Amino acid sequence: MDLSNAIWRKSTRSGSSGGNCVEVADNLPGIVGVRDSKDPAGPTLAFSPTAWRSFVAEVPSRT
Repeated sequence: MDLSNAIWRKSTRSGSSGGNCVEVADNLPGIVGVRDSKDPAGPTLAFSPTAWRSFVAEVPSRT
């Protein structure tokens, strides 16, 4: 899996202090990458765009 062209983004809810955050790269064809923002060189999870949309749709929104 080649993620060298991934453009990683962090949630706007993550705040400036770091905290427990994930980064998502959804700019690659056929794959959505997810990684720990505190360990960008660490392991990366990969999802199909369909699986990622299904996951995000089930996550409760905090307002």
